[in-house]
Amino acid sequence: MKRVGVGRQLAVCAAMSCLALIVIAFLHKPPYAASLLAGLPLHYQMGIGLGFGCCYWAASQIGYRFAANSESTRSTIESYSRLNLDGWNPLWISLAACFGEELLFRGALQPLIGIWITSALFVLAHTKAYRFNGLNKRVAIQAAGIFTVSVIFGFVAEYIGLVAAMLIHALTDVVGLYTIKTAARRG
Repeated sequence: MKRVGVGRQLAVCAAMSCLALIVIAFLHKPPYAASLLAGLPLHYQMGIGLGFGCCYWAASQIGYRFAANSESTRSTIESYSRLNLDGWNPLWISLAACFGEELLFRGALQPLIGIWITSALFVLAHTKAYRFNGLNKRVAIQAAGIFTVSVIFGFVAEYIGLVAAMLIHALTDVVGLYTIKTAARRG
């Protein structure tokens, strides 16, 4: 099985970023940068993002211990094992995903269509990664989890700022990918 590398993730990030910039240029009102950087001062956004990230790390470590053998956990590990998680790749993959996805979904789409529809589109964007190939219990649990996380990112972007949402997304993905990397090594 050929593993997906960082280059592909960077290409997806670039495509999502370009699409976001097109949506912003044609459908948003100027000043564009001010709307993307709205919210709390950047140092507060970064502190809140790091705080959420640390809380997520602790929760994920506890949650993984209790759900390590669940069908959803095994499926997620299998899906993300297709990624090349060697070395620093989990970090680079996470940064690419957080920037492209948050710029598109929270920065470009959410101001136009709201948190709930944006979160539904976010789930649709993740159908291939999570192998949503039919409606069953595993798919429903994973889709509900992604939707919930997306709604949280949406509220963070709206009330705290886009930078905080990006940082939380990055830390969530880094923790998840390193957890998957460790679990895959254990077999």
